[in-house]
Amino acid sequence: MWNDLEKGWQPVVEILILAVLIYFAFRFVRGTRGWPVVIGFLVVILALTAVTTILDLKVLRWILGSASVFIALGAMVIFQPELRRMLAELGNLPLFASNSEQRESIEIIIQTCERLADVRIGALIAIEQSIQLQEAVESGIKVDCDVTSEMLETIFFPNNAVHDGGVIIKGDRIAYAACIFPLTQRSDLNKSLGTRHRAALGLSEETDAVIVVVSEETGTMSHAYKGQLVRGVTLEELRSFVTSIILKPARPNNLLHWLRSKFGEHHTSAGPAVITKREPRPATKSGAK
Repeated sequence: MWNDLEKGWQPVVEILILAVLIYFAFRFVRGTRGWPVVIGFLVVILALTAVTTILDLKVLRWILGSASVFIALGAMVIFQPELRRMLAELGNLPLFASNSEQRESIEIIIQTCERLADVRIGALIAIEQSIQLQEAVESGIKVDCDVTSEMLETIFFPNNAVHDGGVIIKGDRIAYAACIFPLTQRSDLNKSLGTRHRAALGLSEETDAVIVVVSEETGTMSHAYKGQLVRGVTLEELRSFVTSIILKPARPNNLLHWLRSKFGEHHTSAGPAVITKREPRPATKSGAK
């Protein structure tokens, strides 16, 4: 009797486990740059499997069965940025919720970006969260000072030797300046997208940082987060977005909450990589302090 029950529920459990794994795998890759590759690959595999089954092609069936290792390696290569970001977030998962008060420094960053945008001075600012950004950048000059408008404007002033690089913000301090962020490798972007915006998008693909960009050519403000760049935002939209991400009411403090945030209904990486909300605004005559 027990053996019959055991034989009955084991296949059911295996099917449920496989269904859950397949579901979360699809939610993970949905909307990423490797999603079209996954669809094409699945179509090819299903077609070959159907042909080998119908025609009883034993050699081809054996080859398909032995290719699982190569398939896993290919998936790791295709989804390397997404996997790196997810594992880094899991490795930095805190045991207790921590919500550092950064409201004042965020407001300083937003107001500084507005002044820089008015006079069309470019800026690239990354606000660090759980993933250490220094591992993702190639270089940088250690600054370690309080976040102030004067310091940020001095860094990005055109005659400054470090104005072309990015700035890393840790908490309420400017940690590094003149950082070279990794450029996105996406091939479906508009060729007019500048280096600052490509660097912001590239860093957002590998980390969970919030990146703010001010365009030197158009004077527009943008933000990037988890593989999506939104261009041409207003001051209030920028403030609302950065505040909602950095000052969350409750950060995920255990594995269950983390899994919900990664695979819940709001999957950030889905959708287009770049969203343009409005046309560039004209420059004003006001100057940066």
